[in-house]
Amino acid sequence: MSKRDYYDVLGLQRGATDGDIKKAYRKQAMKYHPDRNAGDEEAAARFKEAAEAYEVLGDAQKRQVYDQYGHAGLGGPFQGGGFQWSDFTHATDFEDIFSNLDDVFGGGILGDLFGRRGGRRGPQRGEDLRIPLRLTLEEIASGVQKRIRFARMDRCDTCAGSGARSGAAARTCSVCNGMGQVRQATRSLFGQFVNVTTCPQCNGEGKVIGDRCSDCGGEGRAKKTVSLSVNIPAGVTDGNYIPLRGQGSVGPRDGTAGDCMVLIEEAEHEHFERHGNDILYELPISFSQAALGAEVTVPTLNSRAEMKIPAGTQSGQVFRLKGKGIPELNGYGTGDQLVRVMVWTPARLNEEEKALFRQLADFENVQPPEGGKGLFDRMKEAFGA
Repeated sequence: MSKRDYYDVLGLQRGATDGDIKKAYRKQAMKYHPDRNAGDEEAAARFKEAAEAYEVLGDAQKRQVYDQYGHAGLGGPFQGGGFQWSDFTHATDFEDIFSNLDDVFGGGILGDLFGRRGGRRGPQRGEDLRIPLRLTLEEIASGVQKRIRFARMDRCDTCAGSGARSGAAARTCSVCNGMGQVRQATRSLFGQFVNVTTCPQCNGEGKVIGDRCSDCGGEGRAKKTVSLSVNIPAGVTDGNYIPLRGQGSVGPRDGTAGDCMVLIEEAEHEHFERHGNDILYELPISFSQAALGAEVTVPTLNSRAEMKIPAGTQSGQVFRLKGKGIPELNGYGTGDQLVRVMVWTPARLNEEEKALFRQLADFENVQPPEGGKGLFDRMKEAFGA
């Protein structure tokens, strides 16, 4: 029987990209794999056909020959070898059967889909910890050294992390013979499948403790509170983290330690609002200050600064204090402090103040311009802003 076109097998058009080919083959392999279609001969044939198509189309050289000469070019004078399904059916181990497919499924991912598992060997690694650290904008702007306290699993002082009572020795696991892994072989239409899993008796360590430490119950570790110093560079932001390698919990029975991740949390500031490396401060000013101009003092992250309000300043205008913001993290330059002025309207006036405002209202120069589209631009142009 003549073979189907490889592009039709994978549901592709000629000119498909390498990514399209891999994606199409992954879909076919998952759908027709024998482990998911036990006893279904048609599915087995489809799986074989898809693998054959990918073997050719997934190889740039073979694909070029196939595009030019079709099936006749494979295994003939134009191309040596071609696809050999016997390479699969004669395999004796699961890894051999799917070794040429790992580039599609990402190595161990294929085993997770179809039942294979990688067994862990040796002591287990300890847990990673995440410790939140709240910082003020002032601390972020200057950088700071902080001391943190947290609980983690440390080696048991009584058994020095072995998990065994003093003088007692661990014995080799009788289930895995010290390998830390157990293998279970099954046979199928495509050969022998070997499933490798962590030994349930020793949890992958290869040894079993009979006489356990009374203080840690054989874990080889106990909870302790520790204090560590952390250097925080200037310019960090909410969500950044500082990794402290090997400062997490230790694993059971001399397992290596995990890491401690110090997660930065930025505290809300009373006066400033952060925008990247710039900070915003809103400054209320009076009618007279806006109209006549004024010298004012504003707070900054590390001190105070003098700034000039020019005559005719409009409410909402923003002024910039160069270099008064947040430094660039691990880089060069510093953000600015933006000062947005807001003209404050008094809510309560006595009779004398009301009379003065009525007099001002009669002067043409204190009347606002007409509203409408482009008002803000017209005001900037009028006042030279």
